Amino acid sequence: MKFQNPIIPGFYPDPSICRAGDDYYVVTSSFGYFPGIPIWHSKDLVHWRQIGHCLTKESQLQLEGAKISEGVWAPTIRYHEGRFYMVTTNEKKCGHFYVWADDPAGEWSEPIYVDQSGIDPSLLFEDGKVYFTSTGTEQGIGIYQCEIDIETGKKLTETQFIWQGTGGKFTEAPHLYKINDYYYLMCAEGGTEYGHTEVVARSKSPYGPFESCPYNPILTHRSSGRKIQSTGHADLVQAQDGSWWAVFLGVRPVSYPYRHHIGRETFLAPVHWTEDGWPIIGHQGTVELEEQAPSLPLAKWEHTPVRDEFAGAQLDNSWTFIRSEAQTTWSLSERESYLMLAGSPDRLASTGYPAFIGRRQQHHSCKITASMAYNPQHDDEAGLTVFMDDKHHYDIGLTKVNGQLQLVLRRQIGSLIDEKHSEPIDSTDVQIRIEATPTDYLFSYRAGNGQWIGIGEGETRLLSTEVAGGFTGVFIAMYNYSRYKTKAYFDWFEYEGKE
Repeated sequence: MKFQNPIIPGFYPDPSICRAGDDYYVVTSSFGYFPGIPIWHSKDLVHWRQIGHCLTKESQLQLEGAKISEGVWAPTIRYHEGRFYMVTTNEKKCGHFYVWADDPAGEWSEPIYVDQSGIDPSLLFEDGKVYFTSTGTEQGIGIYQCEIDIETGKKLTETQFIWQGTGGKFTEAPHLYKINDYYYLMCAEGGTEYGHTEVVARSKSPYGPFESCPYNPILTHRSSGRKIQSTGHADLVQAQDGSWWAVFLGVRPVSYPYRHHIGRETFLAPVHWTEDGWPIIGHQGTVELEEQAPSLPLAKWEHTPVRDEFAGAQLDNSWTFIRSEAQTTWSLSERESYLMLAGSPDRLASTGYPAFIGRRQQHHSCKITASMAYNPQHDDEAGLTVFMDDKHHYDIGLTKVNGQLQLVLRRQIGSLIDEKHSEPIDSTDVQIRIEATPTDYLFSYRAGNGQWIGIGEGETRLLSTEVAGGFTGVFIAMYNYSRYKTKAYFDWFEYEGKE
């Protein structure tokens, strides 16, 4: 059986994986979005469903003042003696920390902090010890390690510089494994852009000296014309049948020169071991969009509905806020089967707490439609946004100008802002639609039961990482700007992927 990469499409980068019996779990970066660190579950390594987030409370994740590409990133998940551990970094706030849970779909612990500088932490449980490995700069960019007390996070040994890498820039994202007689240290190099690579070294000691693999890099698509680019930041897992697999990030550019806008995604590939004991990811370091599936029992999850009717007691796991949920006023119970989103005085272009509830764009071609009831006061505005960051987004919303209801399409790229207004409408009930192709977004609306009317378009390349910078991807979100906290009521939200 074949499967299609990416296994987790959209802005879900820096994957880490662990196995607990017949179950697999993946965590990915979330940066400036809340809740933090999405967690996914699979039984066959191919079909994944999101079961929650590791960081769901303000006490676990503080993002005040964080830019969209700051916050938390590069998590590692490990399973040891019936307990799951997730370690990550909130560099601007508190540094390295980890949380734990006995049920990965449940509530995770309060943070336990580790006093080691740097980013990209990882854990290895081995022979009664816990090795804490991360990227640092004290003695040059490279990999640093200590041993910790897993109950308290206290360092039991001094931090040591254990490997500087193979010579590529930004040796980072380390994972240490004990496999047979060797400790294998696997890292990313080259930066997370188009020169990204994965390399590995080994030693009989967890502190080295480490011997670099003669086949490095063991994964890269640099200087190639492949449909998948930027491959790296990998993690290994052994399946029940003894086979080895790697999850890693990559991007799918939609044009040349390369532009990608839906973010770094999670991919899967087999790992082959050489006769002299080195792991090679994919096909001599390359990966295809279609790969041979693992020889595990097929385990598909129930299909996710296209339309969210907002009829449940809580939001689906795919929905996300900017920086904080507590700073957003919303409700699923104020009006039955509606999502109420109260306005915020912070605009999408601010670094505060805009009223924003969004989900990742996961397909290059998709159609998003929302039904909204909204009676704005002067200058209020609510609707849908195609959001890369606070300086790169397209918004289509209902507003009131000089006492008249109008739709407005706003396109902001850096300091350049363009607005286009519709003719006045006479209904506070509107439907808003965004149709995405690999190269464009098309925006339209209809008032009441009227005809669909196009209002404009925007180019996907202007929301790409190559233009906007940063490390995230596009969200499609409901938003509400209001100095008066005017409430918008969303009846339903449809996301229909076409890939």
